[in-house]
Amino acid sequence: MGIILLALVGLYLLVSLGVVIGAVAYARKAGKSPKRWGWSAALVMYLIPFWDWIPTVAVHQYYCATEAGFWVYKTPEQWKKENPGVMETLVANTGAPSRNEQVDDGHAKTKVFILNDRFNWIVTQQDFSNVLPIIRSEQKVTDTKTNEVLARYVDFGTGNSVKNTVGPPGPLKFWLHSGHCNRGGQNQDALRDFRNIFFGEQK
Repeated sequence: MGIILLALVGLYLLVSLGVVIGAVAYARKAGKSPKRWGWSAALVMYLIPFWDWIPTVAVHQYYCATEAGFWVYKTPEQWKKENPGVMETLVANTGAPSRNEQVDDGHAKTKVFILNDRFNWIVTQQDFSNVLPIIRSEQKVTDTKTNEVLARYVDFGTGNSVKNTVGPPGPLKFWLHSGHCNRGGQNQDALRDFRNIFFGEQK
């Protein structure tokens, strides 16, 4: 795949160079400014693959700063205090059975992992927009009896989409790829460590 991508990039650079040279040659014959036509052609060829680079980075940084993070709404100690003796009765579901749901024409998906009789781990991914390749991810640990969210993690990744993971905006735009916000990986690990406390006894 890497060799194919390098070949495609090299081919595109050659085509771009040809377009710029052609624009300059045309401008000279037509008595126009070769410099202006050359730079205009170069800008067009740059924007064809890279037009969404700056908007994607800017929007990603904004939402990472304003919405991303990890929050604990009720600690395991608090939950145990409110539900004495219940934690000791929980038995982990082997393989954490799950339910899947796709919405918004495939631009969002939710997977509900049934940890045991009392807790679910809910993982949601959704495309931020149909234009910019940004995915919003959210994970929650919930008490199914009270519908209470005990902990939540929100993150944003770029360079791909929930609906389209093959073509653009996908792996071909490798320069846009960013898996997490700053500290996003650490926040994801923190959520999973929290989740593991509520799995219940392994049998």
